[in-house]
Amino acid sequence: MIPAERHGLAVKDLCPHTTEVVRRLQHAGYEAYIVGGSVRDLILGKVPKDFDVATDATPDEVKVVFPKCLLIGRRFRLAHVRYRGTLVEVATFRGPGRSIAAGHKHADGRILRDNVWGTLEEDAVRRDFTINALFMDPVTGEVRDFVGGFEDLAERRLKLIGDPVTRYREDPVRLLRAARFVAKLGVEPDPATLEPIAELAGLLEDIPPARLFEEVCKLFLTGHAARTLEALQRFRLTRVLFPTLQPGRQPGKADIRPLLRAALLNTDERVEEGKSVTPAFLYAALLWPAVQARHEALMDRGEPAYMALQQAGEEVILKQVRRTALPRRFSTVTREIWLMQYRLNRTKGRRAMRILSHPKFRAAYDFLLLRAEEDERLDELAAFWTQAQKERPSTQGEPVKRRPRRRRSGSRKRGGQGRQ
Repeated sequence: MIPAERHGLAVKDLCPHTTEVVRRLQHAGYEAYIVGGSVRDLILGKVPKDFDVATDATPDEVKVVFPKCLLIGRRFRLAHVRYRGTLVEVATFRGPGRSIAAGHKHADGRILRDNVWGTLEEDAVRRDFTINALFMDPVTGEVRDFVGGFEDLAERRLKLIGDPVTRYREDPVRLLRAARFVAKLGVEPDPATLEPIAELAGLLEDIPPARLFEEVCKLFLTGHAARTLEALQRFRLTRVLFPTLQPGRQPGKADIRPLLRAALLNTDERVEEGKSVTPAFLYAALLWPAVQARHEALMDRGEPAYMALQQAGEEVILKQVRRTALPRRFSTVTREIWLMQYRLNRTKGRRAMRILSHPKFRAAYDFLLLRAEEDERLDELAAFWTQAQKERPSTQGEPVKRRPRRRRSGSRKRGGQGRQ
């Protein structure tokens, strides 16, 4: 038990709506705590993105307390409680791993279903890293720590709970979470946590591509993309996540080009400034070297440049989505950014200037600037489009107003209906 005067967290810094969810569960006779990343971030002096609640109430019992909550999940059954506009995720304490029923575990050790309820202490042991296993009672202000997470935070140490190999096999995404925490929190893995990562990297090949896409967004679109890439390289996880990248000098590492590093730094700057970021631009930068290589190979076979670029983009994306999904709403934009690199080479005539009105011109232009950082031969082209935007007529890009059609005298709608 860590009293408030020792951990220094103020109840006023907590989300009041999450605190009220905990209070109502406790009033109904259940144990309930704010748990995980939110407690960890508060101790580190960071602003939590969200607040989660853990309780000994089962999902069905949570629904009795909050009748309008939504029960979700199959592998982990959760309750989504919306309280005064705030979404609070409420999870039931998990039981020990040995209680997992037959058929709920894959032959390689992955847990497929985990609706085994337990006590507070058992739930703490079931969590992945010690720094994520802190429970705070917002009513009393006390923090419960059963695995030494508070001390590990003080020492900036990342440590898995239990046997590292077993825990990574249970959920290989923990390999990526280790890299993310190193980049985001500035912690260092202890030797036992670090040692098996490179050897077990291949386990990620069995994770559904949709889930890995979600992890990629957490890794690269939350403000620490450049440091995340460094961690992935260090842990030799880059190539298993992005098999389209060129191999590096050591197994698991990739040959990282300046364009990608610049794109990740730019992404971090945009997050810091509160600007929007998108997986479409991220994947455009990640996959561009592979697209370029395939594009050149197709042109050597006699394919026209534009058609070769189009085909190269399709092939590279198809290869990548077998590992990490890329929803169509993003992959379409990624392809447009690539294809517009070809169109930006045309700088003569009014027809060329029409590209300034293209909805994705700005993304394509930003991508061109990144390419110019890697290839000085593009400096002149980048300067041209920079100047073209300054000289752009004020009416450029405005929608064309169509004049109403004049109905010819004596004309009639055939059959009493116009053309559809």
